[in-house]
Amino acid sequence: MNNTWKIYMLALISFVVGTSQFVIVGTLDKVAASVGVSVATAGQLITVFALGNAIGTPLVMVATSKMDQRKQLLLALAIILLGAIGIITLPGFGLLMVSRVLLGVGTGVFVVTAYGIAAKLADPGRQGGAMANVAMGYSSSLVFGVPLGRMIASSYDWKVIFWGIGLFSLLAIFVVARTIPVMEGEASVSLGKRLALLKNPRVALTLGVTFFVFISYSILNTYITPFLTAVMPTMREKLSIILLAMGIASLIGSKVGGLLADRIGIVRTLVGSMVVHIISLLLLSTISGFGWVMVTLPLLMIWEIAAWTFGPTQNFNLVSLTPEASGIVLSLNSSFVQLGFAAGAGIGGIVAGRSSILEISWVGATSVVIALLIGVLSFRRSRELSSTQQ
Repeated sequence: MNNTWKIYMLALISFVVGTSQFVIVGTLDKVAASVGVSVATAGQLITVFALGNAIGTPLVMVATSKMDQRKQLLLALAIILLGAIGIITLPGFGLLMVSRVLLGVGTGVFVVTAYGIAAKLADPGRQGGAMANVAMGYSSSLVFGVPLGRMIASSYDWKVIFWGIGLFSLLAIFVVARTIPVMEGEASVSLGKRLALLKNPRVALTLGVTFFVFISYSILNTYITPFLTAVMPTMREKLSIILLAMGIASLIGSKVGGLLADRIGIVRTLVGSMVVHIISLLLLSTISGFGWVMVTLPLLMIWEIAAWTFGPTQNFNLVSLTPEASGIVLSLNSSFVQLGFAAGAGIGGIVAGRSSILEISWVGATSVVIALLIGVLSFRRSRELSSTQQ
């Protein structure tokens, strides 16, 4: 197997790994019913996954820094396999939560390591494209994994999905062991050095923007199935198609973010995406109350495009702030994304449990308003710093 095919293989495994994170979103009502908890409580499965990913990944990466990268990849897949087995076999909601933490840690370690291996396998000058292929495999799980999971859960037990993830993970262990060469791990960066960047006010403010934007995204995305069921009760049997349309919108948003950043600049793209994000959520909260089904889906797609336009543009923004520590700051940003997912799932669960599920959209809009205010402050500080340096 040549190196190009090895990179595509890593992208395919990334799709399976990403599905382990996002598939719960499309099957949340099924999961809640099977374990005897409310949908709001089941949403905390997203929270613990994200916390495991955000906190566990850097700890495991530092602890295994002396391992070669193939062993790190195999360790990540073994953790994912263990998490899938736990979900399938262990009884009770508490043990299900523990299994989701394992999946979160394994997923985070796999993605970080797969990026590094893909870059080393690529030909000179093509490292960025190799890493983009792995990223595309992971993000494609949101496009295809979530609706596919919904279809499977509607026809069979939702745990069948994790049987598939477990079997693919086991197969991936054998394939990686046979095809990926031994690669020396990258120099370890201590947690202290990683966190030292937070002392930079511009970096701290920018990561705050990431945190609040992804709180908003997680609030609605985590509870999208019960939200759609409440807003579109006549479309219950077509939820997988709606989820697919939203997934495609997220891919469009990722592409639009890069294009707009090049055309109109990073700041305008970030501000514009947040403004559209806020407007779409506010309209959703209003229109959903009137039951205008034909308007709801386009608004949800616009919301997805706005949210995913923000993601890559924010990465560009952070790298431009600290080009000398781009890897560390992007790792921090990834942790803040996952912390946003965790907080959003928790907040959404509180809102959904205490009031109408329809209210999660305006709560999400409030979070983006906070992000926008922090962003304006950050951009102002950057402009003032640039003017003093001239």
